[in-house]
Amino acid sequence: MSGLVVALLIVVAVVVVIARQFRASRIDTGRRWWLLPVVLAVVALREPGLVDPQHRTASIALLAAELLTGLAIGAGWAWTSRIWTEPDGAVWSRSTKASGAVWGVGIGLRVGLFALGAATGVHQDSSALLLALAATLLVRSGILLWRAQSLRPAAVPAPAYGEPMFRSPGKERV
Repeated sequence: MSGLVVALLIVVAVVVVIARQFRASRIDTGRRWWLLPVVLAVVALREPGLVDPQHRTASIALLAAELLTGLAIGAGWAWTSRIWTEPDGAVWSRSTKASGAVWGVGIGLRVGLFALGAATGVHQDSSALLLALAATLLVRSGILLWRAQSLRPAAVPAPAYGEPMFRSPGKERV
């Protein structure tokens, strides 16, 4: 894939993620929450310019810093998101102002890493940013799923009409 296509893919993914983060969305525990990050990581790893061959050590260090930044943003985003359960047991999440601050700090750190690489002459490809975005989404989704599974429903549903309020722990009738 060309650099322009990868850059366009990154911009679209970031815009979709940021636009959706402030809307309430249902956390579906049965869904393949890891699929989008894996697809993004595969696209990033297929690109040949992930590591600059002339500045191998510095390039790997910048890539590691980019990945750590992505992991930190994903964790911060997940822990600052509000989650709640509905009476039917559905779990929902929505980002808060603190989540927006996490994104702002993360974007600032990424700009700083890019500037550091440019100052040292390290060629940086967009695949590193795409890989870090995949790490961000994977960590966020994983932590939100873990938090969602630890919640109890907001209210115990009332028994159906004619159903006894309490059942004895004995033998069930068939």
